[in-house]
Amino acid sequence: MPIRPVVVTGEPVLHQRAQPVEVIDDEVRALVADMFETMDAARGVGLAAPQIGVGLRIFTWQLANADGIPERGVVINPYLTSAKPPVGDPDPHDEVEGCLSVPGESFPLRRGESASLVGQDLDGNEIRYEATGWFARMLQHEYDHLNGFLYVDRLTGKWARRARKSVKANGWGEPGISWTPGVDRDPFGHDDDPPEEERVD
Repeated sequence: MPIRPVVVTGEPVLHQRAQPVEVIDDEVRALVADMFETMDAARGVGLAAPQIGVGLRIFTWQLANADGIPERGVVINPYLTSAKPPVGDPDPHDEVEGCLSVPGESFPLRRGESASLVGQDLDGNEIRYEATGWFARMLQHEYDHLNGFLYVDRLTGKWARRARKSVKANGWGEPGISWTPGVDRDPFGHDDDPPEEERVD
């Protein structure tokens, strides 16, 4: 169960629709094990397969919730529907997201306050969850990854401009850039002082 490098915005796999998993076999199970290992090492609350360079429709999560959903899980071939985001500008304190594939940055983004998830677990059984709050936000964030979008693609106004400026300043936007949790210096500052708040990844 190796920790895999996390690819950064500009890598083609992050910007194209992931393919369905045809068969849940040992190769897929090994991939999911690596995803959990990588997510844990990065202290993320979610990780989509494209973030480690694999264009398959899978994501994992580790996030407490008030919806009765297992705090730790995986979904294969998910389908997600979500409420429309509330009208208005995002709260710059309470609606901030970050992403392992846009490391070290965070920006405010409005998301739907609830979401419904259907998919398969690692045994091929159907799962159905109704989520609210931050768990719903995490599901929307990870589902976007499977459809070729990063959260920064959804930003508007000054936040979109700041994100573009940051991506350019960091030299991202080209293929071949990645970082490995637990090996490279953590871009989120976990090496020095683990944050108290969780983030969406």
